[in-house]
Amino acid sequence: MSSLNLDDFTDLIERPDGGVRRDAEARRERQIVPPGALGRLDDLGEWLAAAQSAVPVRPIERPRAVLFAGDHGVASLGVSARPAGGADQLVRAVLEGASPASILARQLNVPVRVVDMALDCDPEGLPQDVVRHRVRRGSGRIDVEDALTLQEAEAAFRAGVAVADEEADAGTDLVVLGDLSVGGTTPAAVLIAALCGTDASVVTGRGGLAIDDLAWMRKCAAIRDALRRARPVLGDQLHLLAAVGGADLAAMTGFLLQCAVRKTPVILDGVVSAACALVAQRIAFRAPDWWLAGQNSGEPAQAKALDRMALEPLLDHGVTVGEGAGALLALPLVQAAAALAAELPEKPGEADDKE
Repeated sequence: MSSLNLDDFTDLIERPDGGVRRDAEARRERQIVPPGALGRLDDLGEWLAAAQSAVPVRPIERPRAVLFAGDHGVASLGVSARPAGGADQLVRAVLEGASPASILARQLNVPVRVVDMALDCDPEGLPQDVVRHRVRRGSGRIDVEDALTLQEAEAAFRAGVAVADEEADAGTDLVVLGDLSVGGTTPAAVLIAALCGTDASVVTGRGGLAIDDLAWMRKCAAIRDALRRARPVLGDQLHLLAAVGGADLAAMTGFLLQCAVRKTPVILDGVVSAACALVAQRIAFRAPDWWLAGQNSGEPAQAKALDRMALEPLLDHGVTVGEGAGALLALPLVQAAAALAAELPEKPGEADDKE
């Protein structure tokens, strides 16, 4: 039995401050640009004010990209365009500054943190700060076996909570959340299909590097088989993550929940972070109020998860590369919303009337 009580998160997570949001809306009414003229930027600015409990909203000054990494045994079935067990190459590219995410982060002056949860490689070859939370080497093949033991799932979940606390304690004021995985979109699709009550074919996408039709059929079959294993444990989210998730997904779920506890806003990237968010919503229904959907990755499972959480993507540029790249592209939009909400002057006479 697990000693982790997930019900605690329901009590610990509060919604962003509704009173502050109303104050932000009133301030927006007084500004020189008519309300609505900035479109969704108005809503983003007010959401940030509520999340920060501050009017005017403070600028986003210390964002951080946090990327959870892991390999998935199901990749051995040929469901990914990348070689099974090759997620360490994605990690090395990020650490060397040669990946799309690291290039974007450098351009945006955003530090990147990589957290290895289940890479299938020797940990000695990676920095200690990357591998110190690793739970196991690779996750199990979810169509025929559990991804993790219950103890491993709890350890991964707790590691995600610890990383969220570390970021909040360091002053991170917004997180861009992504994953570095091979085969990760398959367990993500299983979790979403299970929680939304849909069939495998509805959620099976092409992945970060598009797979061909034969690989898609293999992936659909793997998701179908894993769904049979997921349904008996739907009522227990930790068992669900152990059965058909993975160490990186369990960690991301814990991370998202603890970010909500610590009132740290998060921008979600693609289908993997959306799947973890959906699991987290099942644990604590108020948690999604602390998250933004950065982009539409084109994965059908992501669209289902975001719809279930009532999260509308900020961008739709067809970015499928993963790594948090799509969410990083959304970050300047959020920063722009904060700047406009804080710096637009009020209409003449409004400030005097308020006094």
